[in-house]
Amino acid sequence: MLLKKEYKGKVKIIPLGGLDQIGMNITAFEYEDSIIVVDCGLSFPSDDMLGIDLVIPDVSYLKKNLHKVKGFVITHGHEDHIGALPYILKEVNVPVYGTKLTMALIERKLKEHNLTKTTKVKVIKHGQSINLGCFRIEFIRMNHSIADAAALAIFCPAGILIHTGDFKIDYSPVFGDTADLQRFGELGKKGVLALLCDSTNAIRPGFTMSEKTVGRTFDNIFMEHKNQRILVATFASNVDRVQQVINSACKYDRKVVIEGRSMVNVIGTASEIGYIHIPEGTLIDIEQLKNYPDDKTVIITTGSQGESMAALSRMASSLHKKVSIKDTDVVILSSTPIPGNEKAVSKIINELTMKGAEVIFQETHVSGHACQEEIKLIYALVHPEFAIPIHGEYLHRIAQAKLAQDMGMDKEHIIILDSGNVLEIGEAEAKVVDTVPSGGILVDGLGVGDVGNIVLRDRQNLAQDGIIIVVLTLEKRSNELLAGPDIVSRGFVYVRESEDLMGEAKKVVNSVVQDCLFRHISDWGKIKNNIRDSLSDFLWKKIKRNPMILPIIMEVS
Repeated sequence: MLLKKEYKGKVKIIPLGGLDQIGMNITAFEYEDSIIVVDCGLSFPSDDMLGIDLVIPDVSYLKKNLHKVKGFVITHGHEDHIGALPYILKEVNVPVYGTKLTMALIERKLKEHNLTKTTKVKVIKHGQSINLGCFRIEFIRMNHSIADAAALAIFCPAGILIHTGDFKIDYSPVFGDTADLQRFGELGKKGVLALLCDSTNAIRPGFTMSEKTVGRTFDNIFMEHKNQRILVATFASNVDRVQQVINSACKYDRKVVIEGRSMVNVIGTASEIGYIHIPEGTLIDIEQLKNYPDDKTVIITTGSQGESMAALSRMASSLHKKVSIKDTDVVILSSTPIPGNEKAVSKIINELTMKGAEVIFQETHVSGHACQEEIKLIYALVHPEFAIPIHGEYLHRIAQAKLAQDMGMDKEHIIILDSGNVLEIGEAEAKVVDTVPSGGILVDGLGVGDVGNIVLRDRQNLAQDGIIIVVLTLEKRSNELLAGPDIVSRGFVYVRESEDLMGEAKKVVNSVVQDCLFRHISDWGKIKNNIRDSLSDFLWKKIKRNPMILPIIMEVS
């Protein structure tokens, strides 16, 4: 139980993203004049976000309270936890703290964005603590699908908060040590005010399998396909998975090609700091692939989620300049589709199969997230006063809430938050006292936030029904029609096969223009609105379509 006499005041917990979705994780912790921010991730656009590259969190609250913000504290190096940093640091320029691999990946991003000179970064070891304002943050060793993951014990005058980050309990990790469960037990005995725990796999019973089980599966596949080229697609950040593919490749005397920009970057970074062991002479450049027989090569690539621009997708659709899929190839998809990506993954499996390749996509992946029994273990060690399920869609967080109840927690002490909620929590109670701006800022090319809901809606309309441009020329003084109206169509109908429709549309526009001129309407805004309304009504009645209509009036003096 919480040792109440030691603590005073209330701490605010403000998730600015990461709830009701998988991605864009960022949570602020505030006590009086100090704010620390845990993680700063991005999410990838949904299908209806046309032309959008990335979605980053809205940090208006942090900008408004910039004088209080002491630093970003990062749990691990996945994109949904570090990807937004280069964009956010331009507006909230505070120090960034994380473990060795995490900071190496962040520094590579800062270098790409020319932020290395203006950003203070500090590598923290597991077991080490840092002081930021009213907070002391201790990094606790955790296991995940990327090395150097950390849970955070956050000490403040109101009590101890534990943020698990993304985690699983792996008793035989490929790299590094097992999770520091002893420390969780010690903190539990001191009294933990609140536990913020990963919910991603809370609907799955049992335990998550060890990463090493995948290594044995790879070994079996390599042994069974000695005479074929093998391609392995996995997440770029899963360094341990890549290590196990390399281990199997060395065992069966194969050369390895790393393909895909993000894969090359992550493996290069991990190699530089000694987090992956690649025997000398194992890696070859993709240009050298033709110099080796197929049964002596392995290609490790990005694209396991069916991403259209990833290396595997380009290979499957014959767009890759260096690698063509052959009917003797074996392709291993070493990941589980992220919710929403099932269709894209199915498409790529079909494309590969049509080219004659053998596709293996079962039993070659284990999750990096804790299943029910591991979540229950953390609750048993920590026995917090309050539980705040995080990282997951509503379904996952409610599943964790039920687990917490099963572990004996009072239902009133289990809090399901939404992004933007301000939870004020103290020794006696926890309640939502306010909301702050949250949600996504859209990144399109070099533009950050310049594409909003209205522009997105226009893009959706253009994609659904196309555009019609009406052009006419008026004489400046007399407002007399000198040319047009002409109609140009894009994405609406194929003009050569719809000449009658376009002819009728032109008559409708001409009639509207003549009527406006007859009534001496000189306001071009009114003329444009009349054209837009009449043409829209005509097209809807005629073919039940509603294209974007853009009248353009040119003036000749």
